[in-house]
Order: sequence, then C-alpha cells, then structure tokens
Amino acid sequence: MSEGLSARQLFDTLQDRLALRWVAGQRGERRQFEAPGDIQQRPALVGYLNTIHPNKVQIIGAEELAHLDGLAPQHRWEILGKVMQAQPLALIVTHDQSIPTDLRDAANQHDCPLWVSRNSGHELLTYMQYHLARAVARQETLHGVFMEVYSIGVLITGASGSGKSELALELITRGHRLVADDATEFTQIAPDVLDGTCPVLLQDMLEVRGLGILDIRSMFGDTSVKRNKYLRLIVHLERHDPQVDARPMDRLYGDVGQRRILDIDIPQITLPVAPGRNLAVLVEAAVRSHILKSKGIDAAQTFIDRQAHQMRRLKTC
Repeated sequence: MSEGLSARQLFDTLQDRLALRWVAGQRGERRQFEAPGDIQQRPALVGYLNTIHPNKVQIIGAEELAHLDGLAPQHRWEILGKVMQAQPLALIVTHDQSIPTDLRDAANQHDCPLWVSRNSGHELLTYMQYHLARAVARQETLHGVFMEVYSIGVLITGASGSGKSELALELITRGHRLVADDATEFTQIAPDVLDGTCPVLLQDMLEVRGLGILDIRSMFGDTSVKRNKYLRLIVHLERHDPQVDARPMDRLYGDVGQRRILDIDIPQITLPVAPGRNLAVLVEAAVRSHILKSKGIDAAQTFIDRQAHQMRRLKTC
C-alpha cells in the first residue's frame, strides 16, 4: 500500500490542475486519507455529497447546495453536522459558487478542509477519482532494469553481475527506451495492469560496471527515456554452465513461465547467459515472439501442427 496522503499534500498536488482554493478548515490540513479495504465498495474515494455513505472526498455542486438551501435551518445544521462527523478528507464546492456562511462555519468548527474550484463536478470527480485510486493502489518495488522494447514494457532481471545494465545500454543504442534502472516501482492501477515508474532519485540514470552512473537522457536524447510503462513481459538472465547445470532445456518452446507480482501473473522468459550470445538480439526476438503470441501466432505450435500433418500424410501413403 502507498504511504498516507494528507489533505495538504492532496491540495498542493492538485491545486493548479483543478484550480482549487482553500476557503475554510485550514487547521485540518494534516487530516489523513484512510483508504477503504476495497476501493470498489462504499465509502467511495470521491463522490457527490452523501450523508448515508459519506465519500472520502465530498463534492458539493449546484444541486447539492440547492438541496441544502431548501432545508429548514435546524435540519440543515443537522445535515452539516453529519457530514462533518464522517471526517471527510475535504469538501469541494464546484463552479466557484459562493460558500454559505453556515457551511464555512461548520468547516472551521470541525477543522474540515473546505475547497472551492471553478471546474465542474464531473471534471473534479473524474480526475480526483483517478488520482486517489493511484495514491492508494498496491505497490511493489522490484530489482531489475525496466525498458520499453518495441512499445511494450519489459523488465530485465537476473543476479548481480549477469549483465542487465550492459544489455539495457545496448538496447538503448538500438533505439529502445529506458524507464528505470535497479529499482522499478510497480503500481496496480487495474485488476490486470501493473504500471512501472522510476523513483525520482534514479530518473534517467543507468549504472554500468566500469563506467559508473550514466545520464541516458543527456547522452542519447529525450527519446531514449520514458516516464512509465505497463509491465507485459519479464526477461530473466541466468548464467548457464552446461557442465554444472544438467537440466534439460526445452528446445521447442524455450524456457518460458510466469512470475506472480501483486497477484498478477506476468509472462517470463529465461535467457541463458553465455559468452558469444547476443542478448540484445535475443531480447528483441523474445519481445517480437511475445507480441505474436498475444495475437494468437505461436511458432512452436505451428511447427507441431505441421509435423503432425506430415505424419498423417505418411501413414496414408
């Protein structure tokens, strides 16, 4: 799970994007966002004003203000009390509408952040739902080099000294792009999607033994790096010594399997590392093969079908 998110942090992050102004409840800036166990269940991360199942962030549009205006003063104050007792992270009023005095007073009394935006409720709901969902999504940091190869995200893993960084450098010279070196932060943004990003400290950097730290963006240009990418394939480098490792190798399908990350199974291909093998070409071929398999084209199965067809022909002769 990601680290906690305070009202102040959320406001500072989205202030410019959503044209937010903080009008009341400033003492609640340290109020922490507590994510529900399941973001698909109530209470929702963000939604329009709801006193039965209060949302974590409550949006107050023109209809909600009109509803409050139509209530008797005593009933209106009771409703505002219920809203404040739910301890929302913030209340947001849309379309730069004027703030009722009692709503402002209630926010100050209960230290509830009250913001106003010139944007519509739909825009606030859509963007903030996306932002909060990412903020509370499960995350995991994995060791390896994360690359974009032929437009798909590829994580290169292997033991220390197996040549991951050298392989990444060669792939970059062949026109592919670096996302992260050494540590990649993966966030589950959908049931079957992991989004990989680079920690700020390591952005654009690649460490290569003997050369030290390289600034890939400065050396190869802006097109050599990418901010984030969905993880679709893992290429694992493994030192292979025929005299020590007696495991039989599948010459037909290769060494393919899966690795489970955040409850998602990611295809993994293991490439033996040995002198004279051009790993960059092998990785490109592995990615091309993976893309074809995702389209239903499996070279190994095609070969098996051809062989079976030939055997049936020979039997009939």
